[in-house]
Amino acid sequence: MAVTQLPPMALSAVSDDGGATQGILRRQALRESGARTYARALPIVPVRARGMTIEGADGRRYLDCLSGAGALALGHNHPVVLEAIRAVLDSEAPLQVLDLATPVKDAFTDELFATLPPGLAAGARVQFCGPAGTDAVEAALKLVRIATGRDGLLSFSGAYHGMTAGALAASGGACAAGVTRLPFPYDYRCPFGVGGERGAELSARWAEKLLDDPKGGAPDPAGMILEPVQGEGGVIPAPDGWLRRMREITAARSIPLIADEVQTGVGRTGAFWAVDHSGTVPDVMVLSKAIGGGLPLAVVVYREELDVWPPGAHAGTFRGNQLAMAAGTATLAYVRENHLAQRAAVVGRRMLERLRRFAAGRPQIGEVRGRGLMIGLELVAPEAGPTAEAGPTAEAGGIAEAGAIAEAGAGAEAGQAGSAARVGPAARVGPAARVGPVADADWERAPGGTGPYGASTIEVAPGEVPPCEGAWLTGAEGGGARGALSGDARQVLGGGAPYPGVTRTAAPPADPALAATVQQECLRRGLIVELGGRHDAVIRLLPPLTITDEQTEAVLDRLTDALDAAIRTSGTRSRSGELPTAAGPFAPPFAGNRH
Repeated sequence: MAVTQLPPMALSAVSDDGGATQGILRRQALRESGARTYARALPIVPVRARGMTIEGADGRRYLDCLSGAGALALGHNHPVVLEAIRAVLDSEAPLQVLDLATPVKDAFTDELFATLPPGLAAGARVQFCGPAGTDAVEAALKLVRIATGRDGLLSFSGAYHGMTAGALAASGGACAAGVTRLPFPYDYRCPFGVGGERGAELSARWAEKLLDDPKGGAPDPAGMILEPVQGEGGVIPAPDGWLRRMREITAARSIPLIADEVQTGVGRTGAFWAVDHSGTVPDVMVLSKAIGGGLPLAVVVYREELDVWPPGAHAGTFRGNQLAMAAGTATLAYVRENHLAQRAAVVGRRMLERLRRFAAGRPQIGEVRGRGLMIGLELVAPEAGPTAEAGPTAEAGGIAEAGAIAEAGAGAEAGQAGSAARVGPAARVGPAARVGPVADADWERAPGGTGPYGASTIEVAPGEVPPCEGAWLTGAEGGGARGALSGDARQVLGGGAPYPGVTRTAAPPADPALAATVQQECLRRGLIVELGGRHDAVIRLLPPLTITDEQTEAVLDRLTDALDAAIRTSGTRSRSGELPTAAGPFAPPFAGNRH
């Protein structure tokens, strides 16, 4: 199917020399609000797009790992989406009908309910909201407050739920009366200084004790809102066990649990909904972005017993967007029928493995993390040292003092492939070490030692916590490893297990300047990436679920090349004390840019 042709006026403005591009960008800077964001870091003028490829007005092509901030599950102008939109247009059906019933809405609701967790879909209600996810968050907060008669709210550090008043108040960077912020289990920068399962357990215990403390100071909560993977917060997946604990804690206290799946939904994390990984069934789900197939649509789905609000309690003029519902139905069905969530899990795991191998020996890459095709790389300034000491940690050669185990087997020399050093909870692991035996990267299910999971291994890059205490640790394959028990690595084995006095050194400070340089170096190479995290120091990848194997390799090649270039620039900057000049976006594209 050919790419849709641009209108004649738009085509007449395209110039091969980039002159039209510069003119459009200048006019945008003069006329648009200072609140614009992406346009500042990504000065391109898209005129055509198909799948993962965007073509600018100057003829340059880019691989798009932004995907409309995750709204384009199938990429740009997917044929099934265009066909669904054309079918509505050709039918002469009304395009905007407020909340009246239509065949288009009925089909969308059927498809949506077919994908929901069964425990929620049975007897659920759906509220069509204004066209943005933040409005659906507002509706969810209003709903639980009306249903419970309470006004307080539980949210989490690092959260992002939108930019309207209520949604912003529940986000991590805002202060609001009535909102109690709880510590999110951020493994790399654990608020308790231990990380891993122990850090997640302390986070859950904090929430539980606070709610049961009559003098804890938390307003009586109408609900708890959380993201199964914090996106804007830095691509931080919530541990499955922790999510289950949040469900148990809220259910035991009759507190509705709200899952914000605006960015994580529709296969993004390797399951259709991110809560599916843990088997958690929330009381309320907030959905937007990909559910509209790239067009504006937002809904709240909730348990029927919460449906107590009166007519007009929440409304929006454009809640009847028929084109978005048709595009959303086509998208949901295509993802479900073609098992794109499972595909996202496989491709995402492959990308994470390669990026973690690449991060080995590059201390500027503090951590590579993510789930499915929601991936983040946190960039740090290692020369600045840790942000703070989290507590005593075993140094190289000091393992026994911290109570760890060290059993050297044949070939246990540090850094040697095939070594067999068995390590305990306080040992430090060097770049690209391998830990096994475990079944996969699901750390909660992976036991230590041998057993039914066989002898498989997983990569452990700098900044990664191995899955269990007592795992077998071997040296890295290939060159450049500094050793299985390297003293300069930053993490402690054992996932922060509760051993007295055993914690780990805090991570180095974030490096937003390096992240911005990486983003510009990516753009020079024909790759669009987003920044996020607490300090805008996390490189975020949100490629469409339809990404091909060839495109996957191209993304990884360009990203790793850009990272190395930016790290070299960062080294020059550190020596000179000056900030680098931003890379120009109109440099010749990377030679391999054919996608």
